[in-house]
Amino acid sequence: MADEPLVLGIETSCDETGVGVVRGTTLLADAVASSVDEHARFGGVVPEVASRAHLEAMVPTIERALKQAGVSARDLDGIAVTAGPGLAGALLVGVSAAKAYAYALGKPLYGVNHLASHICVDQLEHGPLPEPTMALLVSGGHSSLLLAPDITSDVRPLGATIDDAAGEAFDKIARVLQLGFPGGPVIDRLAREGDPKAIAFPRGLTGPRDPAYDFSFSGLKTAVARWIEAKRSAGEEVPVRDVAASFQEAVVDVLTRKAIRACKDEGVDHLMIGGGVAANSRLRSLAQERCDDAGIILRVPRPGLCTDNGAMVAALGAEMVKRNRAASDWDLSADSSLPVTDPHVPGAQAAGHDPDQEHAHGHAHGHGHNHDHDHVHELSKDNLYS
Repeated sequence: MADEPLVLGIETSCDETGVGVVRGTTLLADAVASSVDEHARFGGVVPEVASRAHLEAMVPTIERALKQAGVSARDLDGIAVTAGPGLAGALLVGVSAAKAYAYALGKPLYGVNHLASHICVDQLEHGPLPEPTMALLVSGGHSSLLLAPDITSDVRPLGATIDDAAGEAFDKIARVLQLGFPGGPVIDRLAREGDPKAIAFPRGLTGPRDPAYDFSFSGLKTAVARWIEAKRSAGEEVPVRDVAASFQEAVVDVLTRKAIRACKDEGVDHLMIGGGVAANSRLRSLAQERCDDAGIILRVPRPGLCTDNGAMVAALGAEMVKRNRAASDWDLSADSSLPVTDPHVPGAQAAGHDPDQEHAHGHAHGHGHNHDHDHVHELSKDNLYS
């Protein structure tokens, strides 16, 4: 274990300030400071509030993670940070902090992709990812089917949401039902006491001519809202638990059905599910049931690793170090729409880089990591926050 790369990861794509410390595929620390309570009164995440919360929480959360891991910042072999996608202002706080720490410590900097990190975090619980990995990512901003032959360099989108993501639909229906924010956990809880077959809500994009792997939850959201409105207009009581269960079933039915189809079509015998909605109990149980029927091995991290966290960023950063991927340049910036096809943002020398040169720059992993990274980025301090 001592020979594995030790990496600190910073995640600030939305409303969670996450800092994780990973050695290889072993999780040493996972510190999170959430600003969800500050957003609840607005019914959703307010970007400016999130950015300010990240700024205030950053240093204390990093110090807490290092203390929990029992390591010094100078022991690190690299610092990884979410460069995108996400809220631009929130991302900038994390990227700026990562630059500052990496420069001050003389460590290589790795700007990584938020979605690829959600896939890589499973290594911390179930060991190295199979290659290729089929991943279903479901969160407030994304519903995606991804094929990853190499999580550090080759992630291929098969399908994505064309309107509301699954998590966004949960939040909006919770708002219509006056259940508060965030909506996912409360709908999951109420659905356990309801009948998932009580109301036949539509399954979007499941017709024979529809895109096989794309998702759409806008029509479902509208259908549920109209059903609730009709009940209220008629002066009838809304059966909240049955609505929650039937809505949730419609979402997870489509997600799991398309994921299993993708695995079969691509000849992949493993399915990884990640993202905040992967904490949903019904999604996990239905996915397990359908994977068992199809002879597919299901990998789902524990709920705490499904939501946004620094551990997932550190996990991908450690894999970058292990595979000698090029570090990012000091001009790394936040990219709110960073495509998943870019698992990380390499430096300008990445194309045609020399592995021996990278070893000299301290990226090689093995006995005795090179901790002297003062020469990794030969740019002036004036460019630190470019």
